[in-house]
Amino acid sequence: MFQRKMVFSSPTIKKWEERLKLSTLQLEKLTENLLENKIKIVKLVQRNQYKPLVLDNEVKILINGEEKFKSLYQDLCNAKKHIHLEYYIIKDDTTGLAFIDIICQKAKQGIQVRLSYDDVGSKLSRKTKQKLSAAGVEHYPFMPVLFSRLTRKLNYRDHRKIAIIDGEIGYLGGINISDNYANLENKTYWRDTHIKVSGDVVKLLQSQFLLNWNFVSKTEIQITDDFFPEIEKQGNIPVQLVASGPDSSFPHIMEALFTAINTATKQIVITTPYFIPNEQILTALTTASRRGVEVQVLIPKQGDTWTATYATNSYIEQLLRSGVKVFRYTKGMIHAKVMLVDDNFSSIGTSNMDYRSFEINFEINALIYHKETTAKMYEIYHKDLQDAEMLTLAAWRQRSRTKKIKESFSRLWAPLL
Repeated sequence: MFQRKMVFSSPTIKKWEERLKLSTLQLEKLTENLLENKIKIVKLVQRNQYKPLVLDNEVKILINGEEKFKSLYQDLCNAKKHIHLEYYIIKDDTTGLAFIDIICQKAKQGIQVRLSYDDVGSKLSRKTKQKLSAAGVEHYPFMPVLFSRLTRKLNYRDHRKIAIIDGEIGYLGGINISDNYANLENKTYWRDTHIKVSGDVVKLLQSQFLLNWNFVSKTEIQITDDFFPEIEKQGNIPVQLVASGPDSSFPHIMEALFTAINTATKQIVITTPYFIPNEQILTALTTASRRGVEVQVLIPKQGDTWTATYATNSYIEQLLRSGVKVFRYTKGMIHAKVMLVDDNFSSIGTSNMDYRSFEINFEINALIYHKETTAKMYEIYHKDLQDAEMLTLAAWRQRSRTKKIKESFSRLWAPLL
């Protein structure tokens, strides 16, 4: 589907690839000091994709749209050369129009602004699109469809939410551009996670954006050094990106998470809005629990659709029987896509724990091999548990026959949800 060779054969990208590759000696040292058995994940992703582990990064965890939008808008306003944006959902509401205003202003100032938005997920009016064009923003829908407003579940959607500013700052995670992510229009609370990154990992994010841009724009973008600027060392956090989609040879994100689960020796924590896993992930989790690993799963008590909620609920009894601790978030909708393994691995990104994210949609996750970052994520998780209920097998089995029937029906349709 994508012209991968065309993008990754660029001399500029090839130059940075060589600089970012770690030597065998460096990897061995990392294995001893930081990665431990997580080196298996690094090697898998590195062999599968153009995604090396990069070391000198800073990662800032952003909780909810309130934190993300404040940080993102400030960085957009400070952009000096270019802004690259790829989003599943952008809406014509208060949050979306504020975002549109900023990027239009930057385009009028002479900043190159490129925007890719999913044609099914996003709801942009003709007026907004005309405003973008008039300001000089290059914008394209991802795989446009007829009557996109009539469906949310067409296949092969770009579910990513990423931003790159001047090739120096990047954003990715679960937060789209609309009011509900900023808790402006919700009757119930919307809880999500995003990250801001700086360092060499931004170059990997930039490469992924350029790959998508060539596809949506149907042009070959001229790749320059401005996209991959020389920057000073930003931090000491090892990060790797993993991306997947229907154009991938393998389900790369699923395989990375599967491998991470199998490396666990102490604990696995998953936060996901939809728990509709394939057999590999389900077996890996239940087996990990039975071999003595503490496995916990946090899901919303009430999801954003009844079918997804019942499909998720259909897996709960199997988890509980295997000793997995299941919690349901009661404060509102939890939309974060996070997995923590032991004390040195965090996966944060756009991929849900479901078949659609693993096999059908285009997704991207950051794999962070860092004890301090993982410790912060555990703190956030335990704070979320203060607004959650823990399920027990005995109580769960008492749910009504009607609910069980709805769960069975929804599970049959789970791959399409």
